[in-house]
Amino acid sequence: MRHSLPTIPQFYVTAPQPCPYLPGRMERKLFTALQGDQAEAMNDTLSKQGFRRSQNVLYRPACAECCACLSARIRVADFTPSRSQRRMLRRNAHLERHVTSSWATEDQFDLFRRYLDARHADGGMADMDVFEFAAMVEETPVRTRILEYRTPGGRVQGDLRAVCLTDVLDDGLSLVYSFFDPAHARDSLGSYMILDHVALARKLGLPYVYLGYWGPGSPKMDYKAGFAALEVYHRDRWHGFESRDAYARTTHPLSIKPIAEQVAGLTMPESLSAPVAPRRTAREI
Repeated sequence: MRHSLPTIPQFYVTAPQPCPYLPGRMERKLFTALQGDQAEAMNDTLSKQGFRRSQNVLYRPACAECCACLSARIRVADFTPSRSQRRMLRRNAHLERHVTSSWATEDQFDLFRRYLDARHADGGMADMDVFEFAAMVEETPVRTRILEYRTPGGRVQGDLRAVCLTDVLDDGLSLVYSFFDPAHARDSLGSYMILDHVALARKLGLPYVYLGYWGPGSPKMDYKAGFAALEVYHRDRWHGFESRDAYARTTHPLSIKPIAEQVAGLTMPESLSAPVAPRRTAREI
């Protein structure tokens, strides 16, 4: 008789490199491969513990001397837009959301290149070509969708305003990566996509919208603190966001858990070898 043993995921740590968010600091990531029949269960379970997906990898910060970056999510049921966010919704109310499978197009890549050239010309993605872009979009072992935001009048070249690569988790929507037309930066399209994801999650009965990482002192991530009903993953559990000052971090090495302790404290899916339970489906996404 043949027995199937649980497949225990292997975790690895990247080499330190300059942090893209906080000058003068070094970043390091804890990561594991995302593959096989349990990929969705792993994505669901580790997302609840501060991990993010990039293609077929799950990762979270594991820096040796800093723990400033915190996973952030919005509690959909408790969210109320601010006055400025209501204006933002009205300003972009003419845009139409089109939900597609995770398949890259030339239209998306053209918008992506214009976005990078205008906003992140010196960033880590600055040299991405069309093949690398396609890999970012299409290499996903989980339930991923592309949300396109277009002007009315049909899907023609040039009417694409914004795009978001989104994972559908068992408890929410996770914004993996988004970009928009830099010529319309005044429309706050990045924040608008977050607001639209909150509305979509509410319609689908999903309790959270995952935003990626937020950290005090980082101008690139600070806009996330402006959303109501925000939670951050801190000291192994989710906390209601207090204030920017409340999350100032010590950089003393002894304040950071060793990698082995971090991995030992992770919760895994109940049975990595058991058949995957049927997932709730939402026709609109």
